Amino acid sequence: GDRDRSMVIIIYSFTCSLSISGQYPLVQNVTVTEGGTANLTCRVEYNDNTSLQWSNPAQQTLFFGDKKALRDNRIELVRASWSELTISISDVTLSDEGMYTCSLFTMPVRTAKAYLTVLGVPEKPEIDGLTKPALEGDHVTLTCITQGSKPAADLRWFRNEKEVKGAKEVNASGKTFTVRSSLQLLVDRNDDGVAYTCRVDHVALTQTPQQATEVLEVHYAPRVEIIHSLGVPQEGQYLKLECVSKGNPSPDPVMWTKDGSDLPDLERMIVEGRELTFTSLNKTDNGTYRCEASNHLGTSSAEYVLYVYDAPTTLPPSTTPSLHPIPPDPTALLGTHVSDRTVSGNRDPNALGQHSTDHALIGGVVAVVVFVTLCLIIVLGRYLARHKGTYLTNEAKGADDAPDADTAIINAEGNHAHAEEKKEYFI
Repeated sequence: GDRDRSMVIIIYSFTCSLSISGQYPLVQNVTVTEGGTANLTCRVEYNDNTSLQWSNPAQQTLFFGDKKALRDNRIELVRASWSELTISISDVTLSDEGMYTCSLFTMPVRTAKAYLTVLGVPEKPEIDGLTKPALEGDHVTLTCITQGSKPAADLRWFRNEKEVKGAKEVNASGKTFTVRSSLQLLVDRNDDGVAYTCRVDHVALTQTPQQATEVLEVHYAPRVEIIHSLGVPQEGQYLKLECVSKGNPSPDPVMWTKDGSDLPDLERMIVEGRELTFTSLNKTDNGTYRCEASNHLGTSSAEYVLYVYDAPTTLPPSTTPSLHPIPPDPTALLGTHVSDRTVSGNRDPNALGQHSTDHALIGGVVAVVVFVTLCLIIVLGRYLARHKGTYLTNEAKGADDAPDADTAIINAEGNHAHAEEKKEYFI
């Protein structure tokens, strides 16, 4: 009998220790976005029909088993059993945040605590400080503000999708935060039409981030340049000058002048908008053409010096086939070339390198001709100096003592024989 009693005590002790070791409530912390729904779950591995209870941070009982204890329509029972008690809190606010307690009513009572974290959703940001329109050279400070975030949100600036750095400031407002970010700009014409975006990054924004965008409008004085359609204007050709003016407000219309006066021949010089067209060039078109544009912020101008070259002469076609290929005329190619370069303030935009090359070639030929002429003069002078003197015929040489011509010839031959003995040497 004692042996049986001891076996019963051992079995009872093992059962009690198993029951006590399994009777511990298990919970988990929960994070929810403001306005969302939080589910609080309490589980027990082993329970001998002992009741479970949920209470809020104020130690108010929410549910005791499947019995609702607090009158709050937002709190509902999800599941109640001997091993689990799950409740839900809908439309969660920041005031619901805190430590929630699950109690298992054993002897003694065992508890487990779960912390409910409520995330404050930041409001849509607003951008202040933008004046429309801004003037080129102005200092502008853009300020982006968002409120209601918890934890504090992060603000990021973008200039046409490229991120730029701003100055951040965070202020607490109760349980939430107000965040500001400032961006300082020195406005120029390149900022006209640029979109500046302020974007909010926050853990509560799982979908599309909140953002605000402002587009800058910048007014600036015009800048003018002239684009011409021909590199080498020649007589009879068609020429178009385009006055490209960039300004805001747009400087319309533009004004064309020639040599400081109005255009002289409006029949051949046609002005359409920003373009000046010459239907057929001639030498009278030579001069300085000026394009001027202005708005309320200033005036700008550009000049183009026109020099019309002679039209190239065309030779009649040869009936004999050429043995060698004829290279193309570079002047003709240049005459039809369309130039995209702008000319602004240059005094001779039509002058080409080939004309300076021709002048150099002509100068070289003249120098060679002069040099050869001088050499010939020097050589001829030396030759004449070497052969200068008096020359006598044979009759003259023997005529001094001869009574007639025959005797003079005989005397000259005799003198010639003696003259061979006399030689003159020049050193």
